[in-house]
Formats: sequence, structure tokens, C-alpha cells
Amino acid sequence: MNIIQMPDALANKIAAGEVVERPASVVKELVENSIDANSTWIKVEIAEAGLQQIKITDNGDGMSEGDCEAAFLRHATSKIKHESDLFHVKTLGFRGEALASIASVSRLTIQTSQGDEAGTFLALEGGKVTEKKKSSARKGTEFLVEDLFFNTPARLKYMKSLHTELGHITDLLNRLALSHPEIRFEATHNGKGLFKTSGTGDLLQVISQVYGMGVAKQMLPVSNKTLDFTIEGFIAKPEITRASRNYISTIINGRYIRSIPLTKAILRAYHTLLPIGRSPIVVLSIDMDPVLVDVNVHPTKLEVRFSKDKELFIAIEESIRNKFREITLIPELTQKPLPKEKSIQHAMDFDSSAKQEPAASVVRDTVIREEQADVHLGGVETENKRPIVKEFPGYGQNTEHPLQNEERQSFSEEKPVTQRVPAMYPIGQLQGTYILAQNENGLYMVDQHAAQERIKYEFFKKKLGQTMNESQELLIPLTFEFSKQEAIFIEESKGRLEEVGLFFEAFGHQTYIIRSHPNWFPAGFEEEVIREMIEQIMNEEKINVESIREDAAILMSCKRSIKANHYLNHDDMFRLLEDLRQTTDPFTCPHGRPIIVHFSSYELEKMFKRVM
Repeated sequence: MNIIQMPDALANKIAAGEVVERPASVVKELVENSIDANSTWIKVEIAEAGLQQIKITDNGDGMSEGDCEAAFLRHATSKIKHESDLFHVKTLGFRGEALASIASVSRLTIQTSQGDEAGTFLALEGGKVTEKKKSSARKGTEFLVEDLFFNTPARLKYMKSLHTELGHITDLLNRLALSHPEIRFEATHNGKGLFKTSGTGDLLQVISQVYGMGVAKQMLPVSNKTLDFTIEGFIAKPEITRASRNYISTIINGRYIRSIPLTKAILRAYHTLLPIGRSPIVVLSIDMDPVLVDVNVHPTKLEVRFSKDKELFIAIEESIRNKFREITLIPELTQKPLPKEKSIQHAMDFDSSAKQEPAASVVRDTVIREEQADVHLGGVETENKRPIVKEFPGYGQNTEHPLQNEERQSFSEEKPVTQRVPAMYPIGQLQGTYILAQNENGLYMVDQHAAQERIKYEFFKKKLGQTMNESQELLIPLTFEFSKQEAIFIEESKGRLEEVGLFFEAFGHQTYIIRSHPNWFPAGFEEEVIREMIEQIMNEEKINVESIREDAAILMSCKRSIKANHYLNHDDMFRLLEDLRQTTDPFTCPHGRPIIVHFSSYELEKMFKRVM
């Protein structure tokens, strides 16, 4: 066996396998270089999804002739000079592998100038310089990458369809634009425009250009500042969801990253507000001292490691939850009216030529309206007199309520009525499933099962959290039969199980009994909770008691809530609505389904042609 040092050309191709995975990887590295060069305008021109041509033009600082040639040497970088610099990285690129790797698997040309004199033109093929000459003095840099993977045909076999590869490029450019709203981006494919941003620094404007105006109008600004972190961005209302987590964008010091823990922190903040299997649209930009984040853990720098991760996750959750506590999350099925001469509208102005306000200071449409005035719309006169219902028949009668006495007392004595949900007065039921209620703002439909699920969920969650770490002896032991694999696992994990209060005793072939369990176990659901604990240890090698208590509270709230086709009298409906108002999050059930839907008075009048 003879050990030799690989030639640079071979080493660069191997490095290209890590850095240049597909055409989008080339776009990423070159655009990040443009950003690091202080560019305020970057244009990306793609042909055949990047396999034929990728052209990146910017107005950045440019390079001198010497730096231009040195940039294509392996591990050549201007951003890292000492080992300590690795822990203070403030730029997107720093590893010094990208240009050498890209040049080794393509035909590449570069024109660059610092603007004060003639620039430099270089042509490379397979990593070797084939031409060098002077270029124009236009400040900035232009990269042209052609015939990607021409000398590594095996790599082409792994390329997907052109549509798929173009999708990766578009998604990447969207993330870069969201990460840097202060830069004007332009992108074309085969000569046709892909997207364009204005570069005004308004993040909400970029969100509208990436996701559409409709989504942008449903985004809520969030901000939070701690000793270590500054968090700014926008989150979508819970009713605006997608089937993929791909719409969650997290940006650290201007760098878009993929972080499962960060994504989980965001989803925890939306807990019980999202339907199962749905994810929100979120764009969060987090600034921190570079010392607190290690970006040198992945060749493409998409993954990072935090030194104060728990503190960061808590700050993110607080930012989102605090925003939701400030607003009413009842879905509006219609737009509110804008009466002529009686409205003040602060519209979100996405015109790039207009003067831009800070992204976080979006003001929603505000309507000034006199409730007792006659409003004339379209020549049709309507009386806008809607008396507030002070009370309703049946209130105060001694009728049975769907909640048990203990649960009713918990809410009536300890929780103030939330102001985020207005008082609603029931007028009937639809199909024994939806409570119909009214107030001066219009008609409300309330899913009675979902409403009581929310009430009971918060009650049980509180009760389960109050219990002490004590065991409850059972008169009749619980008996479990396990598979051979599960039985072996239980024998190996007895120590961890006993730490959380589960003491298994062998009781025959693959059969075990439990004579006691923690006293917080919900009555009637002991076996389900115990099996969930075992599954958690098998899958994650540890037990998260808090998550199991959470699941138990959700399960109990669902099992013990009134179902559809259950008819209630007026007193039951009124008390249910009032108890809902006393919950912390009265807008969704624990599974994320909406509880209340609102039809505005204006829309009802419009449906019946009382306004035009």
C-alpha cells in the first residue's frame, strides 16, 4: 500500500461532490459571494435549470487582478486568516472551497473590477485557466458558469427533471431575498422573469413578492430582544397553513439555515393552534454574537450549532406566543366595510417607488364608524341600529351544564374573562353541532365539541401539572402482554422506567404487571399512557413526561367532551360560550381546529342586498 497526496484537480472534484450537489448549489455559493461583496443589486440568469448556464452579476466591491486569480486556488479565502476567526464568522462564505470546486466541474468565466481601473477577465475549464485578459472597469463581478458537470457525467445521472432543479433554485433565491430584503434581486430562466424584489429593506414587501399579497396581509410582526438575541420577523395567523414545513424560514445573522430544533420551537409556539399535519408560514431573522453560533459544521453551511440553544428556543416561543396573546384569532370569512368618507385606511404599500415604513410597523385597516348612523352605500339606505343583547331567556335557570361541577368551579373562580373574545349570546343550534350566537358585530358559529375540548384540555392540563411525584397503589394490578422485542427492551430499561415511577414485575411469558403508577395518570387512560412511555424510550431513549401529560390532557378532553348531534338548551349554550371566553387560547381545539367563525354584520347585509 502506497499513500500519496491527491492532485489538486482530483481533490477539487471530490470537494465539488460535497459543495456542488446540484445547480442550486452553484447559485447559492456565487450569490452569497456577491452578498459578502456588499452588493445592493444581484441578477441571476439561468438557462435549462442551470445545467446549461448560470450567470450571476452584481454591483459589489469586485476583486483586483491578483485576488481574482488566487480566488480559484483550493482553500483560498479572504475571510479567515487565523484559527480564532472561525469563531467570529460574520460572512456567508469563508471555507475557500466553492470557487475551486465549481470551476473544476464546469466551464467558467469571470469579469471583475473594483471600479477604479480596468478589470480582470479569466476563463477556466475543468479548473485550469485557459485565458486571461483585461475587462471593463464596471464595478462589480460577473460569473458565467456553463456546461455544469461536463467532465463528471456520472453526476448528471443524479440530476432530477429540469422542473425540479429549477424549483430548488427558485426556493433558494426566495430564502436569500427573505434573508436580505435590503438587496434588489432579479432572476430569469431562459430569458423569462422568475421574480424580482425592490431592495428597500422592507421584509413584508419581500414576503408579498415571494408568497403573494394575500399571505402578506395575514402576517403578524413579531419582535423580541434579550441579552443575547434580537428576534425580528413575521408569522402567519394560524388559519394560514401549508402542508409542508418548507415555509418556515429561519435566518441567523443574515444566513438562511435549516435547523430542526428551531423549527420545533416555532411549532411549539403554535401548539394547539394548528390542525394536525399543517405548518405555518414564518420568517424569523435572529441576530446574535457570532461567538454563540458555530457555522463550520456542514460543507454547505446550511446547518449550525448554538451554544445557548435553550435560551434561544425559549425566546422564539415567547415572541410568537406573546403576539398571539395580543390579538383575536377568530377567522373572518369576509372583509369589513369601508364606508365612504368615514374611514381611515392605512394600506400596506408594496410600491417600490413609495416611501417605505419599517417592516414591523404594519398598520391594519382601521374603520371609524358610528354604529347609530344611517349609512348610504350604493344608493341603498340601511339602518345600522343593532341593539346589544344584555341577557337572553333561560339564563340563571338551574339546568344541568355539560361541564362537571369541579371543572366549572376551576374556571369561574380563578380565570378572568378574556377580552380577545367578545361576549356572544346564543340564538340556537345548527344540526345539534354548531352554536349560533350573535352580538353587535354580527353572527358567530361555534363548534360545541371543539369549544368544550379547549375548556376541558386547559382544565386537565392544569390538574395534571399540579400533581406531586407520588405513586398510587392499585387494588387490581394492570396486566400487560408484550412482544418478544418489547419484553427484552423492558428488561434492559427497567432502571429508566423506574425513574419515572413504572415498576414492571414479570408475570409469565412476555407478561408483566404493574401494582402502582404515578398519581398524575388520568383515570381510565393508564394503559395508553404507560404504552406511550415505553414507545418514547424505544424511539428516543428517554421519556418526556411533559409531552405525555400534554397528550393525556388532549386525550381526556376529547373523550369527555360533548359530541356532534347533541342538543343543548339556551342556558347550556350560554355557559359554554362564557367558559370558552375564560380559557387562555379560546380560538382552536387542542388538535388545532377552529372553534369560532365570524360573519360580520356587513356581510350579512350584503348577502341580503341590504347594501350594494
